[in-house]
Amino acid sequence: MNATLSRRVVAEGVGTAFLLAAVVGSGIMAERLSGGNQAIALLANTVATGAVLVALILTFGSVSGAHFNPAVTVADASQGGLAWRDVPAYVAAQFAGAIIGVWTAHVMFQEPVFMFSLKARSGPAQLFSEFVATFGLLSVIWGCSRRRAAAVPFAVGAYITAAYWFTASTSFANPAVTFARALSDTFAGIRPADVPGFVVSQFAGALVATVLSRWLVPSVPERAEQVAVPRSGDPMT
Repeated sequence: MNATLSRRVVAEGVGTAFLLAAVVGSGIMAERLSGGNQAIALLANTVATGAVLVALILTFGSVSGAHFNPAVTVADASQGGLAWRDVPAYVAAQFAGAIIGVWTAHVMFQEPVFMFSLKARSGPAQLFSEFVATFGLLSVIWGCSRRRAAAVPFAVGAYITAAYWFTASTSFANPAVTFARALSDTFAGIRPADVPGFVVSQFAGALVATVLSRWLVPSVPERAEQVAVPRSGDPMT
């Protein structure tokens, strides 16, 4: 399916909005219901995020590629899967959708709509964790899209579910998600001051994974019939 740019951009915006509504909303719900047990809260937040990723990639993958992630969009463009002229529109839609998703979660849970997070996520361990998280995400996307395209939604959802637990940062792995979560002083938040370091680490991880995967899995992705793969396109998180 060759959707027009406007349709692809709307799909990216709507999909990213639902992703952030799920991440932030499930975080708020988990914190309220967990009775102070942070492990239970994180588990609930993890399951909701992994599940919504599978659903959103299946829903929007055939329209826009279901990137929902500027790092994925730039990586896709670097390999010829997406025209560079389309990248600014994709990224703008992702950031706008992410912000709207955060505000939507706030409204649903009767939180103040406009706020900034006070939750510190800083230090070398956190930054390295974001490098690892994004490296792993892009490796999963490239590897699956070039061998088993239909498995990409499930592989991405499973990877993010696991990465919540094996990375110290709980695997943001997405510049738009990181920026938007700075606008929520809730369970899923991150201080604005910590955002730039996360974003640099995320793009670095995406770059290294893309270079390695081009050598490791060199075959050209299948084209028109793919669901949520590099262009065709790649799914987020």
